[in-house]
Amino acid sequence: MRRYQIHIILAFTVLCLFACIFLVLGYIPARASLLYGPPASPLSISDRIEYSARLLWHGDALTTPLDPNGADQPFRIEQSESVSSVTIRLAETGIISNAGYLYDYLVYTGYDTTLQAGEYSLSPALSIIDIANELQDSTPEDITFVILAGWRMEEIAASLPTSGLDISPEAFLSAAQTPAQVLALASPVTMEGFFFPDSYLLPRTTSVDQFLEAVARNFTQHITADLQAGFSAQGLNVNQAVILASIVERESIQNAEMPLIAGVFINRLNIGMTLGSDPTIQYALGYDPLGQTWWTNPLSVDDLKFDSPYNTYIYPGLPPTPISNPSLDALRAVAFPETSPYYYFQARCDGSGYHTFAETFDEHLANGCP
Repeated sequence: MRRYQIHIILAFTVLCLFACIFLVLGYIPARASLLYGPPASPLSISDRIEYSARLLWHGDALTTPLDPNGADQPFRIEQSESVSSVTIRLAETGIISNAGYLYDYLVYTGYDTTLQAGEYSLSPALSIIDIANELQDSTPEDITFVILAGWRMEEIAASLPTSGLDISPEAFLSAAQTPAQVLALASPVTMEGFFFPDSYLLPRTTSVDQFLEAVARNFTQHITADLQAGFSAQGLNVNQAVILASIVERESIQNAEMPLIAGVFINRLNIGMTLGSDPTIQYALGYDPLGQTWWTNPLSVDDLKFDSPYNTYIYPGLPPTPISNPSLDALRAVAFPETSPYYYFQARCDGSGYHTFAETFDEHLANGCP
């Protein structure tokens, strides 16, 4: 009878052992996989069991935010920073409740090998699992797109591939041929000239039409009543004023001279004289493959004879469209030009970016560099 009892005890012990083995090798990993997804493939069997057990032990702590009402906080991961350093700092800054919990989850999922260095906006209102997912992509939802004063549309298009916007240069240039509705105050032929130079904070998902609307709306907001009154005082509507401002923008290096340069061009327009502006020819010529620029410089004698309605040496009046996207300074210079007797100007010979002005063509020639 005693031997029989021993056999029973041994059998029970073996059964318990097998049950424990099943629990360790089967149930725990399966349960963790069900709750948290499959473990990272590089983990060994023992590591899978260990981290599965850890996650099950942590339980709701992985899915419960530290502070449901917490505000976003900036957080930066440095290049080559260790995973443990990241998790510890997150706990120290009050974004997560426990560094070890996040560390275990990162190792289990394999996210510890794919943390992205960069800037983040994280909140204690996110759970540990949410934080782990956020740390896989430091790319912000919004990007800053900069349009520089004096750029033509092709130069804006060239900056798109590296901007973070999913807009191709081809799609942009095609869409820009049709002005946005908010530009009704000017009724332009294309969007050229109406891409107001500025920094634009835009969602990465911005479509080309949304982009055009945003910059056109910005332009419209800057064309105040006093500017429009200034344009009218010069005998110009908004579209004509933008065309002239686009020329002033390209002719000026020193912004302080813009009102005087605008005044010279208005003097020329008032007497029916050609504007004689090199940038208008540069615009007509287009891209210069040798100089790898849209603004061929210097112009040759043949360039000055290039037959185009944009050649303001040949054709009087304003060109058909703006030749660049002018700044607010250039627009204000056209609205409020400096009155002067001058009809000519040319760059000074000292490389300062300033110009010498003249009333007559003979004086203009005399001002030429030796």
